[in-house]
Amino acid sequence: MRELVRREFTVDAPLQEAWSYLANVEAWPSWAKHIKRVTLDPPGPLTDRSAGSFRLVGRARSTFRMEAYDPPTRWQWVGRFLTADVHYDHRFERLDEGHTRLVWTVSANGLGEASLGRVFGAIYARNLDRAIPNLQTEIRQSA
Repeated sequence: MRELVRREFTVDAPLQEAWSYLANVEAWPSWAKHIKRVTLDPPGPLTDRSAGSFRLVGRARSTFRMEAYDPPTRWQWVGRFLTADVHYDHRFERLDEGHTRLVWTVSANGLGEASLGRVFGAIYARNLDRAIPNLQTEIRQSA
């Protein structure tokens, strides 16, 4: 498996609050402007059985299903990009009473992992670099 993107950042929220905030995936379009709509099954906060889809800017669609779920420290889901499986890992680390470090990695395996992965990783990294400051601001303002 090839790591395509890795981002580590801190949010001004305790671990459980950060988890709860992000487990509300249907609200992600408020800070992740590349996402227009989220459909989650079952609806509501993430579970070990969650699956869903993102409708992205430009009418693209990305689907996912949960493959690892360990609240409140980690979830990972997997989806497809052309011929590669893409794994999105979301890790939560308690720093102190009011701060949580998030470590998000995106990895791929399968045909096209190297060539398609570079293109996908570059686009995804750009989207994350725009979305993370929005998320940090939104969490800070919700406190």
